Amino acid sequence: MQETLLSFGLIILAGVAFKALKPGGLDADTLRNAINGAVLNLFLPALCISGISLAEIHRETFLIPATAWITTLLALAVSAGVYALASKALRIGSAEQGVLVIAAAFGNVTYLGLPVLSALFGRAGVKYVLFFDLLATTPVLWLVGAPLAARYGSGGKFGPTASLKTILSLPPIWGIAAGLALNASGVILPAFIQKALEMLGGLVAPLMVFSIGLALTIPPVRHSCAVVPALVMKLAMVPFIAFTSAHLLGLRGEPLAACVLEGAMPTMVLSLLIAARFRLDVSLAAFIVVVSTALAFFTLPLAAAVAGSP
Repeated sequence: MQETLLSFGLIILAGVAFKALKPGGLDADTLRNAINGAVLNLFLPALCISGISLAEIHRETFLIPATAWITTLLALAVSAGVYALASKALRIGSAEQGVLVIAAAFGNVTYLGLPVLSALFGRAGVKYVLFFDLLATTPVLWLVGAPLAARYGSGGKFGPTASLKTILSLPPIWGIAAGLALNASGVILPAFIQKALEMLGGLVAPLMVFSIGLALTIPPVRHSCAVVPALVMKLAMVPFIAFTSAHLLGLRGEPLAACVLEGAMPTMVLSLLIAARFRLDVSLAAFIVVVSTALAFFTLPLAAAVAGSP
């Protein structure tokens, strides 16, 4: 685990250095948006098809998204309650509360989770991540998280229709649906197509880790102390909920460890877009992404040890 995280740390630092040095005059935000667009629309759907179509799908595989649903919804409820009670003491408004509630519940389960779990568990790790994210975390984000963020912010309402439209417009959702259809039907793609999909999918992990470095920044914030409860919840409480939920559902071994590690991932980078979309505190969102990512290099090995992963 430590060697894997150190490797990813170097790639993240390369992204940070690229942002600072701007080689060739390339703007980091422009490059990051281009990378994220390519990953979302091409590389990740290709990975979904190649990773799921040939994967072994068991009953326990579908307990992974069930664990993710339980974990994320409980985390949202707890974080919303904590910040509702503590908002006066912390002297934060609704724009800050919204950021912190989302940050405490939603982790970087694909951008960092995919390279970590694929390094630990190989092809099976890819399956765990895709099921945890695309069949649970992403739907919860847009069905529950986004409407909740809209209530905290001033960017307008975000109802069920908008949620469903957003989910159905995501190419990785269609990619995992295609992968499951191929898997269930027993259809095997021609070797050259499968190879092309694997080559495209192989770009996802390094590009996403590099993109994290491009996104990291430490802006001035007025409420830095307010992130402490969110950090404790995201890096300690959420993996505990994931472990308990997975264990009660009957998961053991690799699938259980995968759920715990996904729960232990730092705050998702997408929280920056959520904050901007619903007019929450973007600077605070950026701050907690940076701090939680840095701390995760110490907390993830602990989560792995508790879960019994290598």
